[in-house]
Amino acid sequence: MDILTLAIKSVILGIVEGITEFLPVSSTGHLVIFENLLHFKSVSKNYVEMYTYVIQLGAILAVIVLYWNKIKDTLINLFPSKKVSYGESGLRFWLVIVLACIPGALIEIPFGDLADKYLFNYISVAIMLFIGAIWMLYAENRYRNNNKTSNINVTAKQAVIVGIFQCLSIMPGMSRSASTIIGGWVSGLSTVAAAEFSFFLAIPVMLGMSLLKILKIGGLMSLTTAEIISLTVGFVVSFIVALMVIDKFISYLKKKPMKVFAFYRIIFAVVVLATGFLGIFK
Repeated sequence: MDILTLAIKSVILGIVEGITEFLPVSSTGHLVIFENLLHFKSVSKNYVEMYTYVIQLGAILAVIVLYWNKIKDTLINLFPSKKVSYGESGLRFWLVIVLACIPGALIEIPFGDLADKYLFNYISVAIMLFIGAIWMLYAENRYRNNNKTSNINVTAKQAVIVGIFQCLSIMPGMSRSASTIIGGWVSGLSTVAAAEFSFFLAIPVMLGMSLLKILKIGGLMSLTTAEIISLTVGFVVSFIVALMVIDKFISYLKKKPMKVFAFYRIIFAVVVLATGFLGIFK
């Protein structure tokens, strides 16, 4: 594949990642679909396997940039004697984040490769898009108005609940964002608090997972110059698009319900199944 074609495909996939990573619609599910539509898997195996994790790093960098002042505040006020706006101390805040990461790590380490092998297909993605949509509609109706915590001063119990729900995102199409926001509702967080906690939780989760996967695949040394340029393009595009999407998403959640994303998931699931049955996906 020539460098221009590869770069154009990388731009498209970077846009898809930047838009969908933090919306409750499943970025992985969308990438599975669009990679098939673009015949992206015709490139070298190492490159294709690495691409998703590299552009995820671009999206997570957007979170770090947008929330840098809050992150810096927790690091400056790290010890319990100092008060910050999201807990008793920066140390407590990051310990709660780590606590929320534990359930996912316990699932991802033994079962992540199996999910990659057996669930990265259009049928699995469509099923999880649909199931996740129904669950979102139920959870929002049942729990959203019962929230008690409107900022991200999350308790240890709430962190564990969110972490357990995050385990569902191992299945492509479920969505890490949707899983953690639903977990936040169940634990008593407001929608905005749940979304922002999900963003902070994504920093260690996505950084750790992406870097481990990249190292496991073998790093950049086995890639061609064109593939490295394409990875860079995808990373930058994903970062820029995610910067715009995150801020708009939080503004939206302050005023409107999330059911529109559930309806989108149902429609997209039907489209995925229909196009799959027509033989578009290989």
